[in-house]
Amino acid sequence: MSEMLDLNDMYLFVKVIEHGGYSAASRALGIATSKLSRSISELESQLGVHLVNRTTRSISLSDTGETFYRHCLAMVGEAQAAREAIERTRSAPQGTVRLSCPVGLLLSDVGAILARYMADNPKVRLHLEASNRRVDVVEEGFDLAIRVRRPPLEDSELAVRALAKSRFFLVCSRGFIAQHGKPASGDDLSKLPTLSMIRPGTKYVWQFTGADGAAIEVPHTPRLATDDVSTLVNAALQGLGIALLPDTAVRKPLADGALIEVLPELHVVPGIVHVVFPSRRGLIPAVRSLIDALVAGFEAFDKQ
Repeated sequence: MSEMLDLNDMYLFVKVIEHGGYSAASRALGIATSKLSRSISELESQLGVHLVNRTTRSISLSDTGETFYRHCLAMVGEAQAAREAIERTRSAPQGTVRLSCPVGLLLSDVGAILARYMADNPKVRLHLEASNRRVDVVEEGFDLAIRVRRPPLEDSELAVRALAKSRFFLVCSRGFIAQHGKPASGDDLSKLPTLSMIRPGTKYVWQFTGADGAAIEVPHTPRLATDDVSTLVNAALQGLGIALLPDTAVRKPLADGALIEVLPELHVVPGIVHVVFPSRRGLIPAVRSLIDALVAGFEAFDKQ
Protein backbone atom coordinates (compact mmCIF):
# COMPACT_ATOMS: atom_id res chain seq x y z
CA MET A 1 0.00 0.00 0.00
CA SER A 2 1.48 3.37 -1.01
CA GLU A 3 2.12 6.00 1.63
CA MET A 4 -0.69 8.52 2.14
CA LEU A 5 0.18 12.05 1.04
CA ASP A 6 0.08 14.73 3.72
CA LEU A 7 -3.15 16.65 3.12
CA ASN A 8 -1.69 19.76 4.72
CA ASP A 9 1.21 19.69 2.22
CA MET A 10 -1.34 19.46 -0.60
CA TYR A 11 -3.21 22.48 0.84
CA LEU A 12 0.02 24.52 1.04
CA PHE A 13 0.88 23.51 -2.53
CA VAL A 14 -2.43 24.96 -3.72
CA LYS A 15 -1.86 28.20 -1.82
CA VAL A 16 1.65 28.66 -3.21
CA ILE A 17 0.34 28.28 -6.76
CA GLU A 18 -2.67 30.52 -6.07
CA HIS A 19 -0.41 33.32 -4.78
CA GLY A 20 2.13 32.91 -7.55
CA GLY A 21 5.13 32.04 -5.40
CA TYR A 22 6.54 31.26 -1.96
CA SER A 23 7.01 34.85 -0.79
CA ALA A 24 3.44 35.96 -1.56
CA ALA A 25 2.01 32.75 -0.02
CA SER A 26 4.22 33.24 3.01
CA ARG A 27 2.86 36.75 3.59
CA ALA A 28 -0.75 35.64 3.06
CA LEU A 29 -0.58 32.57 5.29
CA GLY A 30 1.91 33.74 7.90
CA ILE A 31 4.10 30.72 7.23
CA ALA A 32 7.85 30.83 6.59
CA THR A 33 8.89 30.40 2.97
CA SER A 34 11.26 27.64 4.03
CA LYS A 35 8.35 25.60 5.40
CA LEU A 36 6.38 26.11 2.19
CA SER A 37 9.34 25.04 0.11
CA ARG A 38 9.90 21.93 2.26
CA SER A 39 6.23 20.94 1.94
CA ILE A 40 6.31 20.99 -1.85
CA SER A 41 9.69 19.25 -1.94
CA GLU A 42 8.24 16.51 0.27
CA LEU A 43 5.32 16.06 -2.14
CA GLU A 44 7.68 15.83 -5.09
CA SER A 45 9.83 13.30 -3.24
CA GLN A 46 6.84 11.10 -2.40
CA LEU A 47 5.38 11.33 -5.91
CA GLY A 48 8.74 11.01 -7.68
CA VAL A 49 7.98 13.89 -10.05
CA HIS A 50 8.64 17.62 -10.40
CA LEU A 51 5.53 19.61 -9.65
CA VAL A 52 6.88 23.14 -10.14
CA ASN A 53 9.51 24.78 -12.26
CA ARG A 54 11.50 27.19 -10.09
CA THR A 55 13.36 30.31 -11.18
CA THR A 56 14.89 33.03 -9.05
CA ARG A 57 11.84 35.23 -9.51
CA SER A 58 8.83 32.92 -9.93
CA ILE A 59 7.50 29.39 -10.12
CA SER A 60 5.30 27.67 -12.68
CA LEU A 61 3.59 24.30 -12.85
CA SER A 62 5.04 21.41 -14.78
CA ASP A 63 2.65 19.39 -16.93
CA THR A 64 2.38 16.78 -14.18
CA GLY A 65 2.08 19.54 -11.60
CA GLU A 66 -0.87 21.00 -13.52
CA THR A 67 -2.77 17.70 -13.23
CA PHE A 68 -1.87 17.31 -9.59
CA TYR A 69 -2.89 20.91 -8.87
CA ARG A 70 -6.39 20.39 -10.28
CA HIS A 71 -6.93 17.42 -7.96
CA CYS A 72 -5.52 19.28 -4.96
CA LEU A 73 -7.74 22.25 -5.75
CA ALA A 74 -10.80 19.96 -5.76
CA MET A 75 -9.69 18.51 -2.41
CA VAL A 76 -9.38 21.96 -0.86
CA GLY A 77 -12.79 22.90 -2.23
CA GLU A 78 -14.37 19.76 -0.70
CA ALA A 79 -12.71 20.47 2.65
CA GLN A 80 -14.10 24.00 2.63
CA ALA A 81 -17.56 22.70 1.66
CA ALA A 82 -17.41 20.21 4.55
CA ARG A 83 -16.53 22.98 6.97
CA GLU A 84 -19.34 25.18 5.67
CA ALA A 85 -21.82 22.29 6.02
CA ILE A 86 -20.87 21.89 9.68
CA GLU A 87 -21.07 25.65 10.21
CA ARG A 88 -24.61 25.61 8.82
CA THR A 89 -25.71 22.79 11.14
CA ARG A 90 -24.27 24.72 14.08
CA SER A 91 -26.02 27.97 13.19
CA ALA A 92 -29.62 26.95 12.37
CA PRO A 93 -31.81 23.91 13.06
CA GLN A 94 -31.51 21.49 10.16
CA GLY A 95 -30.64 17.89 9.43
CA THR A 96 -32.00 14.63 10.81
CA VAL A 97 -32.83 13.98 14.48
CA ARG A 98 -33.47 10.40 15.68
CA LEU A 99 -35.97 10.24 18.52
CA SER A 100 -37.64 7.51 20.58
CA CYS A 101 -40.90 8.07 22.49
CA PRO A 102 -43.40 5.80 24.30
CA VAL A 103 -46.55 5.25 22.25
CA GLY A 104 -49.01 6.55 24.85
CA LEU A 105 -47.06 9.74 25.44
CA LEU A 106 -46.73 10.29 21.71
CA LEU A 107 -50.49 10.00 21.23
CA SER A 108 -51.37 12.24 24.17
CA ASP A 109 -48.92 15.15 24.13
CA VAL A 110 -45.65 14.65 22.30
CA GLY A 111 -47.12 14.12 18.83
CA ALA A 112 -48.64 17.61 18.80
CA ILE A 113 -45.39 19.16 20.08
CA LEU A 114 -43.37 17.44 17.35
CA ALA A 115 -45.79 18.53 14.63
CA ARG A 116 -45.54 22.18 15.72
CA TYR A 117 -41.77 21.93 15.94
CA MET A 118 -41.48 20.58 12.40
CA ALA A 119 -43.79 23.30 11.08
CA ASP A 120 -41.54 25.91 12.71
CA ASN A 121 -38.32 24.24 11.49
CA PRO A 122 -38.84 23.13 7.87
CA LYS A 123 -35.21 22.07 7.40
CA VAL A 124 -35.33 19.50 10.22
CA ARG A 125 -36.21 15.85 9.54
CA LEU A 126 -37.36 13.57 12.37
CA HIS A 127 -36.89 9.81 12.43
CA LEU A 128 -39.27 8.82 15.21
CA GLU A 129 -39.48 5.38 16.81
CA ALA A 130 -42.79 5.04 18.64
CA SER A 131 -41.88 2.32 21.09
CA ASN A 132 -42.39 1.37 24.72
CA ARG A 133 -39.07 -0.45 24.84
CA ARG A 134 -36.12 1.15 26.57
CA VAL A 135 -33.77 2.03 23.74
CA ASP A 136 -30.02 2.23 24.16
CA VAL A 137 -29.47 5.85 23.11
CA VAL A 138 -25.74 5.55 22.45
CA GLU A 139 -25.51 2.05 20.99
CA GLU A 140 -28.54 2.50 18.72
CA GLY A 141 -27.59 5.98 17.55
CA PHE A 142 -30.53 7.97 18.93
CA ASP A 143 -30.16 11.71 19.47
CA LEU A 144 -32.98 11.79 22.05
CA ALA A 145 -35.21 9.40 23.97
CA ILE A 146 -38.27 10.44 25.95
CA ARG A 147 -38.96 8.37 29.05
CA VAL A 148 -41.30 8.28 32.03
CA ARG A 149 -39.86 6.96 35.29
CA ARG A 150 -40.70 7.33 38.93
CA PRO A 151 -37.98 8.97 41.02
CA PRO A 152 -35.24 8.56 41.79
CA LEU A 153 -34.03 8.48 38.21
CA GLU A 154 -31.30 5.93 37.69
CA ASP A 155 -27.70 7.07 37.40
CA SER A 156 -26.32 6.99 33.89
CA GLU A 157 -23.80 8.77 31.71
CA LEU A 158 -26.64 10.28 29.68
CA ALA A 159 -27.65 13.91 30.04
CA VAL A 160 -31.18 14.35 31.40
CA ARG A 161 -33.70 17.18 31.17
CA ALA A 162 -37.00 16.95 33.02
CA LEU A 163 -40.12 17.85 31.04
CA ALA A 164 -43.05 17.35 33.39
CA LYS A 165 -44.50 15.36 36.26
CA SER A 166 -46.82 12.54 35.33
CA ARG A 167 -49.63 12.01 37.87
CA PHE A 168 -51.45 8.69 38.06
CA PHE A 169 -55.18 8.08 38.52
CA LEU A 170 -57.19 5.00 39.40
CA VAL A 171 -59.94 4.96 36.80
CA CYS A 172 -62.75 2.79 35.50
CA SER A 173 -65.89 3.16 33.44
CA ARG A 174 -69.37 3.86 34.79
CA GLY A 175 -70.43 0.51 33.38
CA PHE A 176 -67.78 -1.20 35.51
CA ILE A 177 -69.14 0.50 38.65
CA ALA A 178 -72.67 -0.56 37.73
CA GLN A 179 -71.54 -4.16 37.41
CA HIS A 180 -69.02 -4.50 40.24
CA GLY A 181 -69.77 -1.65 42.60
CA LYS A 182 -67.49 1.23 43.58
CA PRO A 183 -64.45 0.31 45.69
CA ALA A 184 -64.46 1.93 49.14
CA SER A 185 -60.86 1.21 50.13
CA GLY A 186 -57.58 -0.19 48.87
CA ASP A 187 -58.57 -3.62 50.15
CA ASP A 188 -61.48 -3.68 47.70
CA LEU A 189 -59.11 -3.29 44.74
CA SER A 190 -57.60 -6.73 45.30
CA LYS A 191 -61.05 -8.29 44.88
CA LEU A 192 -61.87 -6.52 41.60
CA PRO A 193 -60.69 -7.03 37.99
CA THR A 194 -57.69 -4.81 37.28
CA LEU A 195 -55.72 -3.65 34.27
CA SER A 196 -51.99 -2.98 34.54
CA MET A 197 -48.82 -2.04 32.80
CA ILE A 198 -46.81 -5.22 32.41
CA ARG A 199 -44.14 -5.93 35.02
CA PRO A 200 -41.27 -8.43 35.17
CA GLY A 201 -42.24 -11.58 37.03
CA THR A 202 -45.70 -12.61 38.18
CA LYS A 203 -46.29 -10.34 41.17
CA TYR A 204 -48.33 -7.18 40.68
CA VAL A 205 -48.52 -4.66 43.51
CA TRP A 206 -49.85 -1.12 43.42
CA GLN A 207 -48.20 1.16 45.97
CA PHE A 208 -50.12 4.13 47.35
CA THR A 209 -49.92 6.71 50.12
CA GLY A 210 -53.15 7.13 52.08
CA ALA A 211 -54.70 10.38 53.25
CA ASP A 212 -52.94 9.91 56.61
CA GLY A 213 -49.57 9.43 54.91
CA ALA A 214 -49.44 5.70 55.55
CA ALA A 215 -48.05 3.42 52.85
CA ILE A 216 -50.60 1.07 51.31
CA GLU A 217 -49.74 -1.91 49.13
CA VAL A 218 -52.42 -3.51 46.99
CA PRO A 219 -51.53 -6.88 45.47
CA HIS A 220 -53.65 -7.69 42.44
CA THR A 221 -53.85 -10.07 39.51
CA PRO A 222 -54.56 -8.06 36.37
CA ARG A 223 -57.01 -9.36 33.84
CA LEU A 224 -54.96 -7.54 31.20
CA ALA A 225 -51.28 -6.65 31.45
CA THR A 226 -49.57 -4.84 28.57
CA ASP A 227 -46.86 -2.29 27.89
CA ASP A 228 -49.24 -0.21 25.76
CA VAL A 229 -51.07 2.55 27.65
CA SER A 230 -53.62 3.15 24.88
CA THR A 231 -54.68 -0.51 25.05
CA LEU A 232 -55.26 -0.15 28.79
CA VAL A 233 -57.33 3.00 28.26
CA ASN A 234 -59.51 1.21 25.70
CA ALA A 235 -59.92 -1.76 28.04
CA ALA A 236 -60.96 0.56 30.87
CA LEU A 237 -63.45 2.30 28.58
CA GLN A 238 -64.94 -1.12 27.79
CA GLY A 239 -65.47 -1.79 31.51
CA LEU A 240 -62.93 -4.60 31.75
CA GLY A 241 -61.30 -3.42 34.97
CA ILE A 242 -59.82 -0.68 37.13
CA ALA A 243 -56.56 0.77 35.80
CA LEU A 244 -53.83 2.98 37.26
CA LEU A 245 -52.97 5.29 34.38
CA PRO A 246 -51.00 8.51 33.79
CA ASP A 247 -52.88 11.79 33.48
CA THR A 248 -51.68 12.28 29.90
CA ALA A 249 -53.55 9.12 28.89
CA VAL A 250 -56.83 9.75 30.75
CA ARG A 251 -57.12 13.54 30.64
CA LYS A 252 -59.75 13.54 27.89
CA PRO A 253 -61.89 10.52 28.99
CA LEU A 254 -61.96 11.91 32.54
CA ALA A 255 -63.00 15.34 31.26
CA ASP A 256 -65.85 14.01 29.13
CA GLY A 257 -67.01 11.48 31.75
CA ALA A 258 -66.17 8.32 29.81
CA LEU A 259 -63.94 7.31 32.76
CA ILE A 260 -64.27 8.23 36.42
CA GLU A 261 -61.67 8.41 39.14
CA VAL A 262 -62.00 6.05 42.09
CA LEU A 263 -60.33 6.28 45.50
CA PRO A 264 -58.86 9.75 44.88
CA GLU A 265 -57.55 9.74 48.46
CA LEU A 266 -54.93 7.16 47.41
CA HIS A 267 -51.87 8.91 46.02
CA VAL A 268 -49.08 7.56 43.82
CA VAL A 269 -45.60 9.08 43.58
CA PRO A 270 -45.70 11.00 40.27
CA GLY A 271 -43.53 9.86 37.42
CA ILE A 272 -41.10 12.22 35.74
CA VAL A 273 -41.38 12.72 32.01
CA HIS A 274 -37.85 13.43 30.86
CA VAL A 275 -35.66 13.40 27.80
CA VAL A 276 -32.23 11.78 27.75
CA PHE A 277 -29.44 12.41 25.26
CA PRO A 278 -25.75 11.48 24.99
CA SER A 279 -24.21 14.80 26.07
CA ARG A 280 -24.96 18.48 26.62
CA ARG A 281 -21.75 19.39 24.81
CA GLY A 282 -21.70 19.74 21.05
CA LEU A 283 -25.46 19.53 20.55
CA ILE A 284 -26.38 20.58 17.04
CA PRO A 285 -29.09 23.28 16.85
CA ALA A 286 -31.74 20.81 15.64
CA VAL A 287 -31.35 18.66 18.77
CA ARG A 288 -31.01 21.60 21.16
CA SER A 289 -34.03 23.40 19.73
CA LEU A 290 -36.14 20.22 19.81
CA ILE A 291 -35.35 19.75 23.51
CA ASP A 292 -36.38 23.38 24.13
CA ALA A 293 -39.60 22.80 22.16
CA LEU A 294 -40.43 19.76 24.29
CA VAL A 295 -39.87 21.76 27.50
CA ALA A 296 -42.04 24.63 26.26
CA GLY A 297 -44.73 22.26 25.00
CA PHE A 298 -45.12 20.48 28.33
CA GLU A 299 -45.15 23.81 30.16
CA ALA A 300 -48.04 24.90 27.92
CA PHE A 301 -49.96 21.70 28.67
CA ASP A 302 -49.51 22.29 32.42
CA LYS A 303 -51.14 25.72 32.08
CA GLN A 304 -54.21 24.41 30.29
